[in-house]
Amino acid sequence: MALLMVSQDVSPGDVLDPDREIAFPASVVEMLHGDLGQPPGGWPEGLQRKALKGAAPTTGRPGSMLPDADLQAERAKADQLRGEPTGEQDLGSYLMYPKVFSDFVGTSRKYGPVSILPTPVYFYRMPIDGEMTATLEHGKSLVVRLQAAGEIDEEGQRRVFFELNGQPRIVRVPDRGAVAKLPARRKAEDGNDAHLAAPMSGSVSTIAAQPGQSVKAGGVLLTIEATKMEMALRSLRDGTVSQILVQAGSLIEAKDLLITLE
Repeated sequence: MALLMVSQDVSPGDVLDPDREIAFPASVVEMLHGDLGQPPGGWPEGLQRKALKGAAPTTGRPGSMLPDADLQAERAKADQLRGEPTGEQDLGSYLMYPKVFSDFVGTSRKYGPVSILPTPVYFYRMPIDGEMTATLEHGKSLVVRLQAAGEIDEEGQRRVFFELNGQPRIVRVPDRGAVAKLPARRKAEDGNDAHLAAPMSGSVSTIAAQPGQSVKAGGVLLTIEATKMEMALRSLRDGTVSQILVQAGSLIEAKDLLITLE
């Protein structure tokens, strides 16, 4: 919630203003719904009412409302997701955080077992002429030596030159610290309630609206993921969707125009 307020320059008064639409992160909505339990004295009623948008909050212990889990069936689902047998620790992670676990599996499938990387390499990347040894399993290690990195291209990627067990290799990878030289997106106009703007930098997760669709004020148009938060962006007024300027997976910056209404 603090990240949301700082990034969007939102005051406590703005949050409680019933006439101002706020895209609350999903985690905040779940918390105010009672999914993590109840704080002493409860949640502020005005904030809870605005975030839940008419949904009734829960008041009991969250764990008491969970249905019994068929562990064999859930393990089979996790096995299918991972493509290999699931251990006890991974099964627990899957049961508690299915979406996070699914994202982790997708990342592991794309980038490999990043857990074998030394911590400095994982966080700060290898220096030029740096060398590291990655142990895949007992008796099986890879020696990686970084030789050079090319210039950033217009898509924000570099060619990286390295040796793998003494054999030269080249790979093209995104430079997360680079700003791609692609055309900038159109920005939303301040105060224009027909423009749906990105509240912060991130990526588009899903799009719920379609061109020509009639929407009501407060209706969900799309969801974005930003700084480990997922939030639903809602229409500021009744109208008809005119344009959708992004697609699922699009990278966005704060104030980018995402959807226009008629």
